[in-house]
Amino acid sequence: MNTSLTPVLKQRGRASVDFLVHFGRGSQAVRAQGDREIAAAVPDPSSLPDDLDERGRWMEDAMAASRPWRVSQAVGEWHSTMHGLIAREAFEEILPDLQPVITHFQTNGPATLEPAAPDEAAPFYWQGVNFHRTAGGWDDHPLQGYIHGEIVHRRLVEAMFPGGIFLQRRAIAGMPPRDDYARILDMGASTGHFTAALQETYPSAQITGVDLSLRALEHAQRVANAHGWGWRLYQRPAERTGFAEASFDLVASYILLHELPAEAIRAVFAEAFRVLEPGGDMIMSDVTRYADMDKLGVWRADSGARYGGEPHWREAASLDLAEVARQAGFVDVNAVGLGPRAYPHVVQGRRPL
Repeated sequence: MNTSLTPVLKQRGRASVDFLVHFGRGSQAVRAQGDREIAAAVPDPSSLPDDLDERGRWMEDAMAASRPWRVSQAVGEWHSTMHGLIAREAFEEILPDLQPVITHFQTNGPATLEPAAPDEAAPFYWQGVNFHRTAGGWDDHPLQGYIHGEIVHRRLVEAMFPGGIFLQRRAIAGMPPRDDYARILDMGASTGHFTAALQETYPSAQITGVDLSLRALEHAQRVANAHGWGWRLYQRPAERTGFAEASFDLVASYILLHELPAEAIRAVFAEAFRVLEPGGDMIMSDVTRYADMDKLGVWRADSGARYGGEPHWREAASLDLAEVARQAGFVDVNAVGLGPRAYPHVVQGRRPL
């Protein structure tokens, strides 16, 4: 039996996925021209309206006559709508070949997975939302975790940003101040990409992960079993994990917070503080803060989030996460935006002794 979770796409699926990648790359010149016309229309970003909705309307009116901008919008809309569906079609072609290995790693190995109780309701911010415009939401397809983790992320996103998304995960996993941790909690483990970076960085650690998507966690379990990692995975909200106080010496998350409204983000930091042992470390990463952009940059991010299936982005990106961490009780708090675009934004802190 083939023991690799890596997808080997058939001709039709491979051609469709490659078309998505090349279509995105091929439209870069049009986007660049649109950016130049935006810069010409807004020579002074500080003059834009303060209210974000009013700013959005102003920009749409200002760019209505720009053909490159309109084309870029249409390309982005098509890509957002179709990427999940095309990835699913490519997956269905190879499922007969993959089914034995998927079944094997779901049931054989050291990783464990505890689903939520049948009567446990998902948080309000999760219900009915197709995050990232994934058709039907994270759990619509019984193997959506595989589709998202192995095709969307590794074949599409990684191709558009070569090396970037996984290098970022490894870089953030290595940022905490200690060289070794024994008990790590990954809040928002999803399909296990950041969880794997934590495990590779701290190979002797016992890693626990929580997420709301059962389908994503099922794939994280397969990934862990394929590597012989004994992850303990739970379908639980990050703000209400149910673990005992002082259960972990490192609590971490990667690009989770913008999926949550502000009240849930504050609860996540409070929960991270609660489950950390005294002297334990916290590291959270998320999207660039609106405070770190000019008004034009905020408009770009905000409009992209609205059309990209990110209903809580504005609320989350407007928060001062360092202050949220301090309010939760963390000390030695520091926050930094990595790279030229301050992405990702990383917050660290420590539970005092």
